[in-house]
Formats: sequence, structure tokens, C-alpha cells
Amino acid sequence: MQNRLIKKTGDEISPLGFGAMRLPLKNGKINRELARKQIYHAIDNGINFIDTAYLYGDSEKFLGEILQGEYRDRVMISTKMPSIHIKKYEDMENALNEQLDRLKRDYIDYYLIHSVDLKAMNRLLKRGLIEFLNKARSEGKIKHIGFSYHGPREEFEIVLDGYDWDVVMVQYNYFDENVQASMEGIEYAASKGMGVFVMEPLKGGILAGKMPSEAEKIFRDADSNRSNAEWALRWVLNNRNVTCVFSGMNSIEQIDENIAIARKTAPMSMSFEELETVELVKRVLRNSLKINCSTCGYCMPCPRGVNIPECLKIYNEKYLFEHKGLINESLIDYFQYVGGVMGKPGNAGQCNGCGKCLRKCPQKLDIIEELKTVRKEFEFPGFKYFVSFIRYIGFPLYKYILKILNRL
Repeated sequence: MQNRLIKKTGDEISPLGFGAMRLPLKNGKINRELARKQIYHAIDNGINFIDTAYLYGDSEKFLGEILQGEYRDRVMISTKMPSIHIKKYEDMENALNEQLDRLKRDYIDYYLIHSVDLKAMNRLLKRGLIEFLNKARSEGKIKHIGFSYHGPREEFEIVLDGYDWDVVMVQYNYFDENVQASMEGIEYAASKGMGVFVMEPLKGGILAGKMPSEAEKIFRDADSNRSNAEWALRWVLNNRNVTCVFSGMNSIEQIDENIAIARKTAPMSMSFEELETVELVKRVLRNSLKINCSTCGYCMPCPRGVNIPECLKIYNEKYLFEHKGLINESLIDYFQYVGGVMGKPGNAGQCNGCGKCLRKCPQKLDIIEELKTVRKEFEFPGFKYFVSFIRYIGFPLYKYILKILNRL
């Protein structure tokens, strides 16, 4: 891979970075052996940047354990201040010291303020954010400073101009081209010499998986050997103002595929025909995707136990993949994954409208109203009793019965 330069810091960053938010799990915890092999494989094949955060569960501690010895100096790390937990100045110092301890490092290469918009930034400024950042940098605990942005596009440049930032992390993919920072905001950040890190290049996997038949045909007609993930990653890497794209890779095969894509995608290398192909697919998706959710999970946990990302994902998939009929794959998925058939219920009907999820959503979705839509789509009078019946007879038997009903 041809590394990309951050002018303000002088660091040369691999265009593909390892996003450590969704590491492989085993029994609800990081599968340490598998994740270690994957991260070492990524570093051995040219990835020199890993992104994590205080709020990513056990991710920081795990990285601190494995990035020792020969791998310690072969990779740079960015992590993030848990802005939602900051109530006073001391909370910032305590969080940073804890993160240094978790990561087993004397300093953090890139320290980002996590998930901010203008309102969140103003709240942190009143608690002494600038003083803290300057002090931490002067003490050598932080080398470079930035923020991850989750606000409206009209506020982006205001936050960008509020401090001498080195980098910024934004959501950017061909579907969300004009949300949050937007292409113009990314260009403005790059014009200041800042590094531009990209999260959600595949929109939580939506742009990498199966698509509506019309979209699939457009991509296959253009190039039958190119995957949906390759189209999406190439589109982001094609932007000359993008420094590094973070991908949450969960297998050696995904790592190899993404590295191969990054190696052959130089800035401004896509043809007009290829860009037109992506634009046509984007139009199809806009007509099919009902809820603009990236399944990032920032809305979680829900006090009522609603699995918000999964509820919205299943609803979207019903229309993306054209699941029709009274009994369809999406309905089965709803019962299985959130209805309570295979574990604790996390269905939309449990929402009581408390609103705690609203201020945390990067997409600024009206989650309460969206969950009402999901509930209306998949739930019915006696829903809980029906779930209990399925649990009693067994899910395999339930699916067998459905197959018979579908033939009638």
C-alpha cells in the first residue's frame, strides 16, 4: 500500500486502518487468540494504524496486551476520550491516564475527542478541554489531537476552526456522501493540512453485503469480478483528501481483500464510468433503504433492553432484499434475533419513549418514531404469547412449520 501523508504531523499512514470496535467475539468477549492473529496479519501486510476508543469495551486493554515486542513500534494508535462521561476537568485526566495504562504506552499517537457536535464541544470547552489538551501534549502524553464528528454538516467547519486540530474522523461513504462533514468539509479539513480519517466506509456492512437485485445487476454489469465491498472502499479511497479508511475486519479473508483493494486504489484513480456506476447504485439504495441507520450501536444500551440497531437493520433488510409475503425471512429474523425466541427479547415494542437514545445517535434519527414503525411492521396483538409458544415448541420446528405454510 502507498502510505498517505498527514501534512500537519509528518506521519505517513497506511490508507487502510484497522478499526478495533468490532473485534471477533467468543462467549460475548473478545476472542483474543483469533483477534491477535488477525491484527498481526494486518500489520505484517502493511497496515500501520489501529483505531480504538475508551468506550469500545475491552479493546484498549486487549491492544495493550498484544502490541508489545516487535509489534509495538510497527503501528500507530488512535484512541478517544469518552466525552459523554466527562462531567469535570478531572474526568479528562483520569480517563487519559487509564487509557495509557490499558494500552501500556507512555503516550498516545492520536488522541481524539469522541463523538462530538457543536453542543458537545461547547460543553467540554466549559470544563477546560483546551487547557487539558495543551497540558497533556506538553507532558508528552499525547502526540497529536483530533476529534470524531457526529453532528450536522452546517456545524462541522465551526468545530474544525475552534482549535488547532491535527486530524478529524468523519463518517463517509458513497451513500452518506453529504451527511455530517460532507465532501466539502473533508476538503476544507485537508486544506488546513489535517489528516482525514474515515469511519463507516461500508455503512455498517450495508454496502458490502447483498443488495437489491437492481443494484446488484448494475455492479455486475460493470465488473462481474468486483465485490460490493470493493466498489464501496474504492470510492472512499479515491478521494485524494482522505488519509486513512478504518475497516472493522473480522477475518483474514476480509483483511486480505481490503488490503488488496487499498493497494490498487490510488487517489483519483476511478474512471468517470466507475463513478457513474456507483451513483446509479446509490439512487437504487436511496429508494430502498427506509431508515438511514449504520448500526454503529452508539444508541445502546437501551434502558428497556431494546436492541435498536438490530431492529432497524431487520426492518431495512426487508425492503432492501425485497422480502415479501405475510411470512418472510425478515419476520423470521425478527422473532429469532430480537423477539426473544433465541435469547432475551430486544423487540421494538419494549420502547417506552424515554428518549435516551436520541441524543446519542450520530445520524440524528428519530429513533422513537422509527421503532414505532418497526413494531407496526413485525408485531401484533399477542406477540409475547406467540414468542412463548415458539420457545415451547422449539425454533427448528417453528421454521419447519413456516416452510409448510409458505407452500400452501
